Amino acid sequence: MEFDSNKSIYLQITDMICDRILGGELKPGDRIASVRELGAEYQVNPNTVVRSYEKLTADGIIYNRRGIGYFIADDALEKVLKQQRQEFIGQEVPRIRRRMELLGLKISDIFC
Repeated sequence: MEFDSNKSIYLQITDMICDRILGGELKPGDRIASVRELGAEYQVNPNTVVRSYEKLTADGIIYNRRGIGYFIADDALEKVLKQQRQEFIGQEVPRIRRRMELLGLKISDIFC
């Protein structure tokens, strides 16, 4: 995975896991890679992965079964959808709207 220098690596790992949930690659009850496994796979410090997993756990997207590993929560898809939609509407749409205005574009120019 190539990381974007403009965003914290732990947030990019969090986004990657959320994208895998949205794409159906990870489903409720699925075990995800351990902290060490994911750290080795992406060549990042395990503490970075711990931060990602802590955020996902706090958001209720994954849960930890002590001694067994991390798993996708039963309602993870709904939570990720809600969170991603709010982020898209609150952050992406205003940027897109401003850019469209600067370029003189209308919705009809994009969606024929």
